[in-house]
Amino acid sequence: MAKRGERARGTAGSALGSLDFALDRGSPVPLYHQLALQLEAAIEHGVLSPGNLLGNEVDLSVRLGLSRPTVRQAIQSLVDKGLLVRRRGVGTQVVHSQVRRPLELSSLYDDLEEAGQAPTTEVVRHEVVPASCDVAAALGVPEGGEVTVLGRVRRTHGRPLALLCNYVPVSLLDLDSARLAATGLYRIMRSAGITLHSAHQTVGARAATAQEAARLDEREGAALLTMQRTAYDDTGRPVEYGTHVYRASRYSFDFQLLVRP
Repeated sequence: MAKRGERARGTAGSALGSLDFALDRGSPVPLYHQLALQLEAAIEHGVLSPGNLLGNEVDLSVRLGLSRPTVRQAIQSLVDKGLLVRRRGVGTQVVHSQVRRPLELSSLYDDLEEAGQAPTTEVVRHEVVPASCDVAAALGVPEGGEVTVLGRVRRTHGRPLALLCNYVPVSLLDLDSARLAATGLYRIMRSAGITLHSAHQTVGARAATAQEAARLDEREGAALLTMQRTAYDDTGRPVEYGTHVYRASRYSFDFQLLVRP
């Protein structure tokens, strides 16, 4: 059995074979929670990838030096979070990691790529439309004036994560669907010489519509995170207005809060 501060070697015949677990029996933190946190971190950082097998609970308990109920409780906590799934005759398998995104002016595509989440994009809409009142106000164009609207489904490891709807001034830059499918909008803007400087952003939540649920592989009424953002370049010009929805089961925003002096 692993002693206080001892590192337990992962299961040799599974994806855990290359992992070490620091399990502290003298800690007030329960062992199941210590194990769950370290497994979650391995999934989040891509050490354990979707499809990886962890082995069965008996093997894990023996090889990690833990009781079977402890291992079962750790695994169940991650099953409840949607990170693992139990498959009869196969064992416990990694499903996906939840994306935690810092709340800053950055591209979702860049953030996912940096985190090893293998982002892909399906372009479902790309056309020039008259600007609605809200879009016109955000982009500083006349109501009814022409803007380019982009509708995209962003996936990680082949599973849908977000629906992205972006509006850009039609004269801002040339966009083609093939390039939009291959990379992120902000990366395209930067390559065109546009320097993003700041944004105004609102985060909320609501239930998924039937159409959104179908796109995101969720049930109708499932919880979605919402984000509205207007981005500005270094001259103060609005260059993009986005309305996005994210699967709450797979996505969260990270905030750092400071006490006002």
